[in-house]
Amino acid sequence: MSIAKISAVRGMNDLLPAAAPVLERFEQLTRAALRAYGYRHIRTPVVEATAVFRRGLGEVTDIVEREMYTFVDALNGESLTLRPENTAGVVRAAIEHSLLHDGPCRLWYYGPMFRHERPQRGRYREFFQAGAEALGFAGPEVEVEQILMLRRLWAGLEIGPVRLQLNTLGDAAERLRHREDLVAYLRANRGELDADAQRRIESNPLRVLDSKHASTQACLARAPRLLDYLGEASLAHFERLQQLLRQESVPFEINPRLVRGLDYYNRTVFEWITEALGAQGTICGGGRYDGLFTLLGGKPTPACGFSIGVERVLELMGTAGPQNDACDVYILHQGGATYGAALGAAERLRDEGLEVILHADAASLKSQMRKADASGAEFAVIVGEEELAADAAAVKALRSVPETAPFARQERVPLRAVAQRLVQALCAAGEVDEQ
Repeated sequence: MSIAKISAVRGMNDLLPAAAPVLERFEQLTRAALRAYGYRHIRTPVVEATAVFRRGLGEVTDIVEREMYTFVDALNGESLTLRPENTAGVVRAAIEHSLLHDGPCRLWYYGPMFRHERPQRGRYREFFQAGAEALGFAGPEVEVEQILMLRRLWAGLEIGPVRLQLNTLGDAAERLRHREDLVAYLRANRGELDADAQRRIESNPLRVLDSKHASTQACLARAPRLLDYLGEASLAHFERLQQLLRQESVPFEINPRLVRGLDYYNRTVFEWITEALGAQGTICGGGRYDGLFTLLGGKPTPACGFSIGVERVLELMGTAGPQNDACDVYILHQGGATYGAALGAAERLRDEGLEVILHADAASLKSQMRKADASGAEFAVIVGEEELAADAAAVKALRSVPETAPFARQERVPLRAVAQRLVQALCAAGEVDEQ
């Protein structure tokens, strides 16, 4: 009787070795960009009390209404949720641990999020986000800083053209006045709206503005614009943001229907969009959320941040060409005492910071050489019986190199000198930095 195979949960994907180099490059460049702007790493739990998201994101958002993985802890009856996003968790941690006691702080995070939705291109049930939160900063200057940081990151990742869209949601009183007029307009034109938009008229009318339904979009073209309800302070904030972006030559579009999907946003919201991913074209979104601290039980605190959809960015990076995942050295041997010498040589090479594969099973040197070549390694190091008798190893370049390059022809090197000679050869080829 055969045993049925078990597959991964739909919408929760394995990262296979062939895809790892692109992810590692993304992580390295993202971490470097965030640290260059003074952001420090924070890690929050994958599971939070459900109230963190119900209070923070809003009861009538898509996430809270139908996308959260929520369960009751059998040990104590507490309602827990796999985090669907991380801003609320970071703010919860900042309040709990008094992170702003000594003043504003810049934080970044990276990790998995979970939403129960129909998997499709760019939308998965387990997905990863990298994000940043600037806590305690009230002005538009920190928003500009984050946008400039993202522009720098996109250039480093070489992901092709992306567009920046901006909007402002104003403050609570301004949104309330706009809401009253918007609800009246939507009620009067209910017949032109799709079913989701009709459902949201009373509960969350701003979310109607984000509808992608064609008839709803046509109706919204005539709807009251939030920009027309802004007071002096909100307008000044938005104008200053635009002024600084123009100063730094950052192209942007103002999209008056951009609202984002969460209730905690106020004033500035933004998205980075690409045409290369079809309908799922938003690769990064964020904005200001000055009221979230009070919703989660903290003191009023200005804040803004963003999150990057990692899978979507990786798909864009995948079109930029293959990434090199080859090792530096592949070591061959003939078993027995030659394996012991090869093992020692491998450790000495790793001490020098090189990436080394040591052949691990019995095979002819000819077969091992084929595997060495397939590994992508720059050099083969051979410890055969003849080499061992001479306390040496044979070294050969595996890639096409000039005749004058080190080890263009196979050369016997004393075992004690192999590590030093290979580091010199790789430095000459620009593969590693000198130690």
